[in-house]
Amino acid sequence: MNRGTVQDLSIYSKELQEDMQLLIYLPANFSPLYKYTLIIASDGKDYFQLGRAPRIADELLDNNEIENIIFVGVPYKSVKDRSSKYEPAGEKHGAYLRFLAHELVPYLDENYPTYQVGMGRALIGDSLAATVSLSAALKYPNIFGRVILQSPKVSDELMETVEAFNPANAFTVYHVIGKGETAVKLMSGETADFLEPNRKLNNLLKNKGFSIFYEEFEGDHTWKHWQPDLKRALLQNFGL
Repeated sequence: MNRGTVQDLSIYSKELQEDMQLLIYLPANFSPLYKYTLIIASDGKDYFQLGRAPRIADELLDNNEIENIIFVGVPYKSVKDRSSKYEPAGEKHGAYLRFLAHELVPYLDENYPTYQVGMGRALIGDSLAATVSLSAALKYPNIFGRVILQSPKVSDELMETVEAFNPANAFTVYHVIGKGETAVKLMSGETADFLEPNRKLNNLLKNKGFSIFYEEFEGDHTWKHWQPDLKRALLQNFGL
C-alpha cells in the first residue's frame, strides 16, 4: 500500500496570540496538479495517533474509494487549553473559531491546492472537539460545508446556537453517539449523560432541515469505537 506523508509544522495565530501546531497528512500521490478536499480535526494528535487517520486515508485512497483529501490535525496543548478553546463558554473559544476560519483556512488555501469552497472543507472532532467543530460550522457555514461529529458534548449554549442558526446556509452533518454514553466521566471528575442531549441535538438539526447521517452505536465514549467509525465517516462524506 502506498503511504502518504505527515508534515509537522506550526503557524502563529494572531487571534490566539500563540504558535499552533499542525499535523498535515498528504496522500502518497500528492501533486499540485490535483485539487484536494480539506478535513480539519480538532483533537488533532488524537486523530493521527488513536484514530489512525493517515493509515485509514492511505487504504481508502489506495483503493480509489474516496476523493483526494488532505487531513489536517490541530492538537491541543493541555487539558486546560482544550477546555478554554473547545468549550462554548471557554475564554479562548471565539478566538479559536476565528483561528480556524480566518487564519488556518487561508494558510491551507495558500500553501496547498485546495478547492476553496465550503463543500471542499470539512470539520471533524470527537467529544469536545466535535462540539467546537459544530460551533465553527454554525458560525462560518460558508467556509465549512461538512461536519463530522463523533460523540459531541452537547451543552445548553450549543443547543441555543443551533436554535438560532439560519438553515439557508446549512452544511451536511455526520453524527454518531454511543448507546453506552449515559455516564461519561468529565474532566471535573463528575459524570454526565451524553446520549439524551445528542438525541435532542439530532432532532433539532433534523427540524432545521439539515442533511444528516445519524446513528447510535453499541458502545461508550472511547476511541475503541470512534477509530473504526472513522473509516465509515470518510467513506460516507468523501466516497467516490
